[in-house]
Amino acid sequence: MLLIAGIVPDKDFPLTMGEVKLSDDGNSLIVNGLSIPCAQGTAAMVSAALTVTEYLGIDAPHALLAGDTGSGTGSRRIYNYLIENIEKLAPKVLTLHYCLPILGLIKQLDTALKKCERKPIMIGDAGSMYAVKAAGLAPDFDIFTPDASELAFLADPGAIHPAYIKRHLFEGDIIKAPELISQAYEIKGAAKVLLVKGAVDYIAVEGKIIEKIDEPNIPELECIGGTGDTITGMVTALAFAGLELTQAAIISAKANRTAGKLARVTPASRVGEIIRHLPLVLQENLCCWSQMK
Repeated sequence: MLLIAGIVPDKDFPLTMGEVKLSDDGNSLIVNGLSIPCAQGTAAMVSAALTVTEYLGIDAPHALLAGDTGSGTGSRRIYNYLIENIEKLAPKVLTLHYCLPILGLIKQLDTALKKCERKPIMIGDAGSMYAVKAAGLAPDFDIFTPDASELAFLADPGAIHPAYIKRHLFEGDIIKAPELISQAYEIKGAAKVLLVKGAVDYIAVEGKIIEKIDEPNIPELECIGGTGDTITGMVTALAFAGLELTQAAIISAKANRTAGKLARVTPASRVGEIIRHLPLVLQENLCCWSQMK
């Protein structure tokens, strides 16, 4: 099972868990009969993962979702569901996305994960990544996918919440990424693999940068909400397909850029336009990425 967990910005959306399907019009995701827009928050990540799994002909993602607009209610429901059921679910890959950083619950989840007969490949992004780092559990995760500003939080030894970092999140600078990557590993604030998303994408393993990706250069992607989520969704699906994590990260970063180029994105574009081009990107690069099949 490929399982993606995260909140949706609707306080009335109930806790739901199930296999993801695309609506007939292609604009929504359906989970247990409930519908959410494809390009909204966690759904953008799930949409990208679903597109890749469909192309590869493998099992569709499962999603664990709950509504939360800042109260923490939905986030707690997600954490508690995973704590109580993760051994039975036994996912091959577990990606944690938008959830409030509730340290006590992420620690309980980490304990539950260690009881699994086979620990899932663990991927962290957004609020869940903050919680993991703040709880001192980053080395237990296989890959984090921060943007440049989130990397500043991972690299700050005194920060237990993004509001209290020395470098404000909005001051992130991709040029400083190599220095911050090194610092994040030194303080054990990083997962085994980092995929830092930005104008330049960096892939690092245990503190060493192994790949720097800056082509094709599509500055407009930086203006479109959800483009980082699509990368993480692709990484999740490719890891589920059996690719080695660094390879999955490199392919995902390159594919996102190429899809943006093919979509001829502008700052007004929506992330769904990029997701729709992913099958073509994968098809065109099949000779280079033959291990995906």
